[in-house]
Amino acid sequence: MNEMKPTAAFEPDRSTWPASHPKANYGRIGVLLLNLGTPDATDYWSMRRYLKEFLSDRRVIEVPKLIWWPILNLIILTLRPGPKGRDYASIWNNERDEGPLKTITRAQAEGLAKRLTEDPRVVVDWAMRYANPTTESRLKWLQEQGCERILLLPLYPQYAAATTATANDQAFRALMKMRWQPFVRVAPAYHDDPVYIDNLAKSMEKNLAKLDFEPEKIIATFHGMPQKYLDNGDPYHCNCQKTSRLLRERLGIEKDRWLTTFQSRFGNDPWLQPYTDETIKQLAKDGVKKLALVAPGFSADCLETLEELDVENREYFEENGGERYAYLPALNDSEEGLAVIETIARRELKGWIKEKS
Repeated sequence: MNEMKPTAAFEPDRSTWPASHPKANYGRIGVLLLNLGTPDATDYWSMRRYLKEFLSDRRVIEVPKLIWWPILNLIILTLRPGPKGRDYASIWNNERDEGPLKTITRAQAEGLAKRLTEDPRVVVDWAMRYANPTTESRLKWLQEQGCERILLLPLYPQYAAATTATANDQAFRALMKMRWQPFVRVAPAYHDDPVYIDNLAKSMEKNLAKLDFEPEKIIATFHGMPQKYLDNGDPYHCNCQKTSRLLRERLGIEKDRWLTTFQSRFGNDPWLQPYTDETIKQLAKDGVKKLALVAPGFSADCLETLEELDVENREYFEENGGERYAYLPALNDSEEGLAVIETIARRELKGWIKEKS
């Protein structure tokens, strides 16, 4: 259940309304943080439901339906839920019985709400593109609180059709069902925003200082996508490369010590290269003993960082001769992470909320 609470009550003057007039709140401003999603549980059927919703998205899998349907329903949804459920179980937040992405996104929303308290009209909430809490349910809840204006803030620094666009699509589908639509703004991707780059660098500096070794190489790894998506005009690859370059320059790290790679490939088609796992194996074989990874494209840690990067890829490095390995955490709800989200929210809310004194 979503725990965000409205910050204040804004009730219209009903003194002149007839008794039969339906209740309507108004006067509030909503901010809805949007992230990818996480299964409701780690059992076979929960995983199957989650994977089916995710892999049925035409923004994610751009394969003709006649070809993809039997592959998805007869093979993938039969074989993958079990192993994926075990992967999720290894990083599960057992205290709250939820995936870490849900825990962190909630904390980000709560942290942002505390930073916007000078305008009591603002209500901050969060939603997931896949599984729960759904985008539709949270938009409806914000409207019920009286939010006539809503800022959608996708937590994807680099734009991609399979992330930013599908999150927006889901919100727009929900708006299509509303008789009284709120007015909506969408925050743009922020891959080269100076505040994002600076706070990424500050977070990295803090986490590198905690290590008891100095990495010989640092990898900036981003979630991959099929090469054909880039060929068809998706700007994601360029966004990632620019983020990586700006981050390296801000940190003052030499070019030959810094690599940019892509992870989490799926299927047999060529994906964006170089691949993170293959790069890590080769570095170890070439004699690199100390390695650190950072994942600038993830606003919150999740399966792809906590299990794939910090566990699976660590094993690849050590199995091939590497000795010291570190995954540097995502921004999450850290001071640096909240500074980025607050900056974007305030910029996109200008003209709607009171300026911070």
